[in-house]
Amino acid sequence: MNKAGKVFLVGAGPGDLGLVTVRAKELIETCDVLVYDYLANPALTEWTRSGCELIYVGKRPNLHAIPQDEIEDFLVDRAKAGKNVVRLKGGDPFVFGRGGEEAQRLRSDGLTYEIVPGVTAALGSAAYTGIPLTHRENASSVCFLTGHEDPVKHEMRVDFKKFATCADTLCIYMGMGKLDYITGELVAGGLPGNTPVAVIQWATLPRQRSLISTLEKVATEKEKAGMRPPSVVIVGEAVKHAKDLAWFEERPLFGRRIVVTRNRERAGDLSNRLLSLGAEVLEMPLIEVAEAADNDEIKDILTTLHSYQWIVFTSANGVRYFFEKFFRRFKDLRDFGGMRIACVGASTAKEVERLHLTVDYVPEKAVASDLAKGLLEFESLEHQNVLVVTGNRNRKELVKTLEGGLAIVDTMPVYTTELKDLSDWPAAESFRTQGADAITFSSASTVDGFAAQAAKLQLAEGTKRPKTVSIGPITSARMKEKGMPVDAEAQKHNLDGLIAALIALDSDSKMI
Repeated sequence: MNKAGKVFLVGAGPGDLGLVTVRAKELIETCDVLVYDYLANPALTEWTRSGCELIYVGKRPNLHAIPQDEIEDFLVDRAKAGKNVVRLKGGDPFVFGRGGEEAQRLRSDGLTYEIVPGVTAALGSAAYTGIPLTHRENASSVCFLTGHEDPVKHEMRVDFKKFATCADTLCIYMGMGKLDYITGELVAGGLPGNTPVAVIQWATLPRQRSLISTLEKVATEKEKAGMRPPSVVIVGEAVKHAKDLAWFEERPLFGRRIVVTRNRERAGDLSNRLLSLGAEVLEMPLIEVAEAADNDEIKDILTTLHSYQWIVFTSANGVRYFFEKFFRRFKDLRDFGGMRIACVGASTAKEVERLHLTVDYVPEKAVASDLAKGLLEFESLEHQNVLVVTGNRNRKELVKTLEGGLAIVDTMPVYTTELKDLSDWPAAESFRTQGADAITFSSASTVDGFAAQAAKLQLAEGTKRPKTVSIGPITSARMKEKGMPVDAEAQKHNLDGLIAALIALDSDSKMI
């Protein structure tokens, strides 16, 4: 008989992945079964290990996918089978999350469990809208209320008249469906009709929307604004501070939906920076980069590194995979020898400098042709041995130009770039049905990947068509070659330049 597993009732926070606790992340990464709901950010499922069973039990108002007792059965059955189960809930499991009911069921079945708190929706909504729930000027108490109780009840247990003046700030969860009734009861209970009210939808996410109104107007204005669940309603004088303290919705790319096409291992750098600027990021890795298999030629080059005067890196991937091969053969960085180092651009140079090596030459423009011409102008390479570290798709112009300067050139392809099929990728479906404001291309290979499956990425009729943003002239040239428009090109051919181009494009056109 299997030893019983353990169930973890885990708060996923209000949506922003940065608000997930360290403990929650540890459990998601190691659990055997993840049971998650509608309000837990679906990106959290990507943190799970290979082989983890994913069970979606999402609930929406008046559309319950799976009854609560069946959800509890899942937890019990998997735990009794010896599995460690994470029950992932939006917000906090013990604040209108039915975590108490699930803990009672687990206790009655003799199972062990752990409660992991999360940032509850009211706290996230308030902070990301600039509303201090307490403030010395006008708010010294807070009350959390629900506008949606057990659906089998004929009447609401919450007496909103009674609670109208129980605290300076009221935070109402799941109240959108009955907001007209709730606000009427609060006024009847003694709150003035001009009491400030905020409605915050999809709090802490790039699609967050907020409406500032008053008790007497909010029910009508939220309909005009198209505000829908999931939303939190905050009532009280503290709401006035949002005008001065708002920050989240003021970031330069807030609410913009941007597609990142880099390979998955490298997408994180760009994605995280875009997220910090307020963008909603859709990762569609159109290429897959992997280390090239070792062969006799690569082995021979590694044993004769001392014979080269220059080593040229054409990409950050080349740096990483070269040194992976190098350190499998050598244990000491001094075996790298006295080669001088040239890099195509600042990002590539930064990768080299992480190893405490000095880069001797970087061209002003991060393009291979400028690298070759500039290096020949930097010093004569006549009869010098030059090693060009490359991938399987790199252009030949660099080598030809160096050989034209009478350099003796060897190439070392240390990685492969293959096009990735996104047919069943969830982000691709989201792109097809919802479109985007902008799509970024960080290499010619990503353009090839997009062009190769353009039919599979065809946007639905009426969907927002994205602006196209290129990292530099080589990528732009490939886009034009494939018949694609180039709406913006980075002036600096690195991630800083790509982001600057996105912000400038947004400022010029608002990406509409």
